[in-house]
Amino acid sequence: MSDQGGRGERQLPGWARTALLVVLGLVVLGGLILAFRPSPVPVDSGEVTRGTMQVDVREDGRTQLLDRYTISAPIAGTLERVRWRPGDEVEAGEELLGLIPLPAPLLDARSRAQARAALEGARAGLEQARAREEAMEGAVVEAEQEVRRQRILLEESGGSPSAVERAEAALRSREAELRSARFAVQAAEQEVENARLLLERGTDGAGAERVVVRSPVAGRILRVMQESEAAVQPGSPVLEVGDMANLEVVADLLSADAIQVQPGQRAEIDRWGGEEVLQARVRRVEPSAFTRVSALGIEEQRVNVLLDLESAPTAGGGVLGDGFRIEARIVVWEADDVLRAPASAVFRDGDRWFAFQIVNGRAERVEVEVGRRSETHAQILSGLSAGDRVILYPGERIEDGVRVEARP
Repeated sequence: MSDQGGRGERQLPGWARTALLVVLGLVVLGGLILAFRPSPVPVDSGEVTRGTMQVDVREDGRTQLLDRYTISAPIAGTLERVRWRPGDEVEAGEELLGLIPLPAPLLDARSRAQARAALEGARAGLEQARAREEAMEGAVVEAEQEVRRQRILLEESGGSPSAVERAEAALRSREAELRSARFAVQAAEQEVENARLLLERGTDGAGAERVVVRSPVAGRILRVMQESEAAVQPGSPVLEVGDMANLEVVADLLSADAIQVQPGQRAEIDRWGGEEVLQARVRRVEPSAFTRVSALGIEEQRVNVLLDLESAPTAGGGVLGDGFRIEARIVVWEADDVLRAPASAVFRDGDRWFAFQIVNGRAERVEVEVGRRSETHAQILSGLSAGDRVILYPGERIEDGVRVEARP
C-alpha cells in the first residue's frame, strides 16, 4: 500500500518546477510589455524616385496687343457720325473718319515754320521706322539660318533638341518684331499725311472741303471713343485700331521670382476661358520694377514679364482678345533624370534639411542635401536613394526611432 501511494503522489523535480515558473513569468512579462507598449504612429508615406522635374513660377497676367494705333482728328472741325463698332475689321487705307474742317486761317511765318518742322519730323520718323523694318527683315533671315543650322546639327548628332527650340523661339520673336516694325511704318506714313494736310490747309487757306482719315493698318476696331457727330480739336482721339493676331501676354511677377526668369524660357497659358493649355515663350523681362499693394495691404515689388504666344486656340476653343485675364506658368528649370522626393517630406532645421525615412517600421531622421524645389518635389543631391520610403508631413509625434505604420 505504501508503494502505490508513493507512485500516485509523484512530483516534478525541483529544476522542472523552477523552469516552468520562469516560463510563466516570461509570458506574463511579455504580455505586460505588449499591453503597455505604445502603438505605431500612423503616417502618410511617399517614395523617393527618379524622373522628370520642373520648377516653375505661376502668376496671373493679361493679354495685350503688341501694337495699337489711336486714330485722332488731324485738324479742328466737325466730326461726322462714326459708323464703326468695336470688333469690326478694317483694311489698310479704308476710310475711318470724315471731318468737315473749319475755315482755316492763313498761317503766319512762325506757324508755317512749325508746321514744316512737324512735317519734317514725321518724315524722319517714317525713315526711322523703315530702317527698323529693314533691320528686322535681316534679323528674321539670320534667325531662319540659325534654325536650319541647328536642325542640321541635330540630324548629324552634333546638336540638341533644346538648341533647336531656342533657335525656333528666337525666330518667332524676330518675326513678331518684324510685324511690329511694319505696323510702325504704316502708322508713320499716316503721321506724314496728317502733317502734310495741316501745312497745305494753312498755306492756301483751304475751306470746308471734307477731310478723310484712313486706317494706317489692317486690323480690328478696338474702341470707339467718339461715336456721335461733334466738334473736335486737333489730336482728339476717336478710334483705336489694332491687329488681333499680334497678341502678347504680360505677367507681373514678384521681383524675387522675376530674377529666375530668362528670355527664351518655355511657358504655359492656362485659365484663360478655354480648356486647352496654350504654349508661350518669354520674350523680355523688364529691367525696372514697380510697387503694387496686395489685397492684404502689403507693398510688393513687381516686374512685368512679356510672353509671346506660340499656339492659338483651336477652332471652337474660344478667341482671346485684348486685356483678357490668364494664368501664366513659366518653367524656370527642368531636367529629365532627377532624384526627387515629395516636397512635403523634407523640412528645414536651422540651415540644414532633413527627412524621416521609414526603416524597419521606425522613423529614422536623416540629413539630406536639397537642390531645386517645386510645389510637388524636392531634388535630392545626397542623403536618400531611389526606392526609399519617407514620411510626408511629419508632425510633433514623429521623432527619431519612433514606431510608425504607413497608412494604406
